[in-house]
Amino acid sequence: MVVLDAAGRAERDAARLEALFTAERQEEWVEFLADCGKFDAEIDKEIDKAKFTMAELEEEEQSLERLRRWHRELKARDLFGASAAGEADQQLKHCVDRLADYTERVFQALHQM
Repeated sequence: MVVLDAAGRAERDAARLEALFTAERQEEWVEFLADCGKFDAEIDKEIDKAKFTMAELEEEEQSLERLRRWHRELKARDLFGASAAGEADQQLKHCVDRLADYTERVFQALHQM
């Protein structure tokens, strides 16, 4: 990891640097949100197919862990608070809730066998 101090020659340079940096983080958050949507759709698909297996649950747990890692990394880089960060926090919580619901369904299905 490399940490640098950066300053513009004028105040507007610093503002431009902050805006460029924040725009990059915003793009990353938008990509993160898209992956949260894919996770949500995957859970819907498995519920629709009634695919309540331990193997599928482990796969979904790994997907959620990847989202959690990515979220932590983005939070650490988002120094100025891109506008999509708050929505990303909410979407990650939604994904956690979806996995909890799916987990409950898997255990219910396994106990009915």
